[in-house]
Amino acid sequence: MDKNSGVIFTVVLCVAIILFPVSSGFSKLPVSSTSQRNNSIDEAGRVSGKLVLRSSSVLVKDQQTGELLVEKQTQAVMPIASITKLMTAMVVLDANMDLRESLTIESADVDIVRHSRSGLRVRTNLTCRDALLLALMASDNRAAHALGRTYQGGLVSCVAAMNTKARLLGLNDTHFEDSTGLSSGNVSSARDLARLVDVAYCYPLIREFTTCNKAIIQSGRRNLEFHNTNYLVRSPRWQIGLSKTGFTSEAGRCLVMQAHVAQRPVLIVLLDAQGRLTRFGDANRIKHWLEGTLYLSSMPGIKESLKKELRRS
Repeated sequence: MDKNSGVIFTVVLCVAIILFPVSSGFSKLPVSSTSQRNNSIDEAGRVSGKLVLRSSSVLVKDQQTGELLVEKQTQAVMPIASITKLMTAMVVLDANMDLRESLTIESADVDIVRHSRSGLRVRTNLTCRDALLLALMASDNRAAHALGRTYQGGLVSCVAAMNTKARLLGLNDTHFEDSTGLSSGNVSSARDLARLVDVAYCYPLIREFTTCNKAIIQSGRRNLEFHNTNYLVRSPRWQIGLSKTGFTSEAGRCLVMQAHVAQRPVLIVLLDAQGRLTRFGDANRIKHWLEGTLYLSSMPGIKESLKKELRRS
């Protein structure tokens, strides 16, 4: 091998070292059982040599191809808190409820178990559309409960419709007990939730409301201002098409999103993160990791060139 070939080989080998290890987290690339053990998730939540995640359960999936990009305890069934509200919104929209109709927040809508906060006072009047917006954007529990309560047949019928839709979608790990997510009996898995987010993304109003930055709702003489519970929707570095957060003591802090990362649509599920900002930190780490990994793996002809050069050497 002459001097020029040696230089080329050195450069190619360096690229190969960078490319192939980081690609081991992708389902398309076959790896040996030894490699799988080396890249398995340890107690610190390490998914690969360069990606460390703190959420207990993680799934990242290419929305178009179905390729699993990141997996961590995806079959674990756990409480999902306000991620529930995505299903609440879907059954409300499926039922063709008149969103122009007015509803009133009643004492029955007040959370007397967890005492969660709400900007909606009892006797507040608002449209069903605004209630849906606040349930999805601000994760308001009173709004979500009022939507379930005013569903045709009442809250029991609403929850039954949610469970029926879950079964029709093949969400075998998923079960609902209320329309808010306050019940720890509202459970699912990361694998199911990726499917749930994918279906919810088909509803234009859910996409719009979950990615809305803030909203001002007029109630009588008062203007009530609400903000999105996912601060990433305000970041110019993110292109988010759907978003929903959740939190209870049993569920931890959760986040699901549809977003464009590395020029491809992905579904991101993060469950049971401890710490107020952990789920957002995990989302940013996934974004940075995928952008680097997918850029290298998508370089035209890079793998073929590497193989040819290595054969020549």
